[in-house]
Amino acid sequence: MSLPTDPATRPPATLRPLDGAGYPARAVVDLAAIRHNVRTLSEKAPGAEVLAVVKADAYGHGLVPSARAAVAGGATWLGVAQAAEALALRAAGVGPGEARLLTWLHAPGVDFAALLEADVDVSVAAPWAVDDVVAAARATGRTARVHLKVDTGLGRNGVMADDLDAVLPALLRAEAEGTVRLVGLWSHLALADEPSHPSVLAQHEVFEDVLTRAERAGARLEVRHLANSAATLTAPELHYDLVRPGLAVYGMSPVPQLATPRDLDLVPAMTVEASLATVKPVREGQGVSYAHLYTTTQDTVLGIVPLGYGDGIPRHASGGSAGPGGPVLVGSGDAARVLRIAGRVCMDQVVLDLGPGATERAGDVVRLFGVDEPLPGGGVAPTAQDWADAAGTISYEITTRLGARIPRVHIDTEHA
Repeated sequence: MSLPTDPATRPPATLRPLDGAGYPARAVVDLAAIRHNVRTLSEKAPGAEVLAVVKADAYGHGLVPSARAAVAGGATWLGVAQAAEALALRAAGVGPGEARLLTWLHAPGVDFAALLEADVDVSVAAPWAVDDVVAAARATGRTARVHLKVDTGLGRNGVMADDLDAVLPALLRAEAEGTVRLVGLWSHLALADEPSHPSVLAQHEVFEDVLTRAERAGARLEVRHLANSAATLTAPELHYDLVRPGLAVYGMSPVPQLATPRDLDLVPAMTVEASLATVKPVREGQGVSYAHLYTTTQDTVLGIVPLGYGDGIPRHASGGSAGPGGPVLVGSGDAARVLRIAGRVCMDQVVLDLGPGATERAGDVVRLFGVDEPLPGGGVAPTAQDWADAAGTISYEITTRLGARIPRVHIDTEHA
């Protein structure tokens, strides 16, 4: 599904009418793009299996449809942070025959028994977790498939490398008695999005040392995994047996300062669109939205988009005296143009200055972000990264924070 890279051969931006399903906006998720992206990531890591990270409702794209698309694209593993996400996938029929499933972020009280009964691999990152997993294995009569999480320098969840002896011997004893199978050893990088940063090499060295210690102690690992999206795309020496891309599965660049999605042969899967609620003429000097951060400089036309921070649109993407607001594609064909949010982002709406003589009407569709299609008049349609730049954040947050009240509409362009 690779998009042509020559702007002259790529299709013009088009906006589709909304279907009147009761909400004046939608997030369109193209499952073909997810399949394409997983295939691309598999090609970038030919010696490793792919674990597609589908946590946080698949970065806002929809947990179950996105997981199924990732598996169809070649992912042999799926990964989620929370136990509830793993159980939701199994309940939806995403079975172990389709993909292994790993969940990794637990607090005391998590129902490990339910995870083992659902054939979910679990990560342990502290001594208490070893005890609880072993207890669940004994109670269910199932051997727990365990991945040991080691903190190699991120300073977040995981056993510190110096404290490996606090958990590894207990896991190996449990393996000897048949309650545990130590399947994997893994860690996470702090600055993989800066491939030349010295911390990447330092964490790699710590990981290698921990692997050596674990294997000398008797660990018989199926998978060793360290690479996230950025490392999958930029650091083949970190691929090991399994790579764990998240953001790139959904077509966004994990290294935006180095490469765009198109540079990496990734296709953004989500397009957020809304219908204009109101279009009205105003005079020069009209203040716009709360605090009048923006004031019209001429007689013009304002368009109200019925989305705001209650839908996950970042308030930091307001436009006015402090800087340009989030970008929005207005119009289509030769009339397509990118405008910036005028004034403060409100809970339920934002405002666009459509310009004098604007021909847009209430009900016309505008696009907040999607694929960076070239526009006939020059420039490209806005992306999640453009919104991240406007809000001073990262593209991960733009899609993940999108509100639940915005309907997700899943399409499949390869089967349309």
